[in-house]
Amino acid sequence: MRRGAAAAALLCLGAACLLGRGFDPRPWLLLGRGFDPRAWLMQPRGRLLSAAELGRYRGAPGEPGLYLAVLGRIFDVERGRRHYGPGGAYSSLAGRDASRAFATGDFTQAGLVDDMSGLSPGEMLAVRSWLAFYRQHYEPVGKLVGRFYDENGAPTEALRQAEAAIEEAQKLKAQSEQGQQQFPPCNSEWSSAKGSRFWCSRQSGGVSRDWTGVPRKLYQPGSRGSRCVCVRTAGAPWGQPDSAEHSDRGDLDNPQLEEYEGCDPLAPQCVLKV
Repeated sequence: MRRGAAAAALLCLGAACLLGRGFDPRPWLLLGRGFDPRAWLMQPRGRLLSAAELGRYRGAPGEPGLYLAVLGRIFDVERGRRHYGPGGAYSSLAGRDASRAFATGDFTQAGLVDDMSGLSPGEMLAVRSWLAFYRQHYEPVGKLVGRFYDENGAPTEALRQAEAAIEEAQKLKAQSEQGQQQFPPCNSEWSSAKGSRFWCSRQSGGVSRDWTGVPRKLYQPGSRGSRCVCVRTAGAPWGQPDSAEHSDRGDLDNPQLEEYEGCDPLAPQCVLKV
């Protein structure tokens, strides 16, 4: 029994050496407890693949499988073969890391790359969303050696920069959402006959709330123009507790706001005629 376990260990160690990378010694602790090392070797989870090796996983006849990578993480997308397999709408994503295309939608050869430089915060969040999607719906099988992981599977500086950019994008998104709650966009319409009309409701700007507000111009630092927002007219200013001493004018006194000339400053609607 002991001799058989030793032989199996030598078989597995030899196979791991042939693989050259991705070897995890922890499973050998299970030898003698019903662990089948040959079956373990057939599992791709935790493998490190080069770009050339990943390129063999495009799902064509005779190829070993159907994989794609996002930010260096490789996923088995066999269950989505009709999308990612040969002839599928997203077949160009298979067998490579095309992280940039997930953000830009550029499926040309120039766009099907893993270079994340110059992407906007919104585009970085799009890549993050796709990565979360694949983690939820597809089997992770390893890492791609190259831009985001080195030959030992350790994160590279490029991955750290991408993750930092995603984290910053998340902060900006949170700030934007907070700003939308404080100053939801107005409803607006324009016609050559009637001019411009701005008005507020409890759903304007797609932001549900328990107050209506009045239209104001909002000027933000670094912005050349203004945009119409709805402003609370009662209660404490944004961020202050109702128990604090205040003028009960909501955010009307915010220095970034300006009234629309010729409109009732406390009316929920403003019409600017031609």
